[in-house]
Amino acid sequence: MPLVEFCNVSYEISGKRILSEINLSVEAGETLVLLGRSGSGKSTLLRLTNGMQFPTKGQVLVEGRSTREWDPIKLKRRIGYVIQEVGLFPHFTVARNIGLVPRLEGWVEADVERRVDVLLDIVGMPPSDFRPRYPRQLSGGQRQRVGVARALAADPPLLLFDEPFGALDPVTRVELQKQFLELQRDFKKTSIFVTHDVREAIRLGSRIALLAAGTIEMVSTPIEFQRAQTGEARAFLGCL
Repeated sequence: MPLVEFCNVSYEISGKRILSEINLSVEAGETLVLLGRSGSGKSTLLRLTNGMQFPTKGQVLVEGRSTREWDPIKLKRRIGYVIQEVGLFPHFTVARNIGLVPRLEGWVEADVERRVDVLLDIVGMPPSDFRPRYPRQLSGGQRQRVGVARALAADPPLLLFDEPFGALDPVTRVELQKQFLELQRDFKKTSIFVTHDVREAIRLGSRIALLAAGTIEMVSTPIEFQRAQTGEARAFLGCL
């Protein structure tokens, strides 16, 4: 059974159609990249996945259950969410930010502390140096690393990434893309990754779903995408 399914999903707001009849599944362990221009509906699909919004038609299934049937808090804690602005609590230390959800889930404190240290090591931030720091004391790339560690902290089955590297300089962006691939290799998490960068999509995705004006133009592997002849695909490939 797919971990996530979009079943004939449409979404409207104030009479404006944002998504139209989306049918798409996300298999366990894969990275599905949602590629598209600004306004194509990519981020809306993410918000429909974790219950921040609900479809006006159709349903979104997570682990076989409609998002409308989930307890909203339990659903959000089953999903790690990484955004471009990171969203770290500025008055929390790095360690407290990462350990937030495990504590809310009732983990034993010693287990939370161990998990924080393990994840900081994994994202290349020595715990002795970074545990006591505050977000304002970190670079943009370091804040994103902490954001990824926080998303992984409670070991959720699903991760959502909403253009997480878009605001970073090119060198840091490539470094974090490499780290993302290493994390996927080690953790084998199911991920939905939003980007408008075709290079990033080809590099990171198991499959690419290309959105245009709220519809899915095609779904393919990165290799297949590079051979595509549809108009929107060719427009993106012209940016390589």
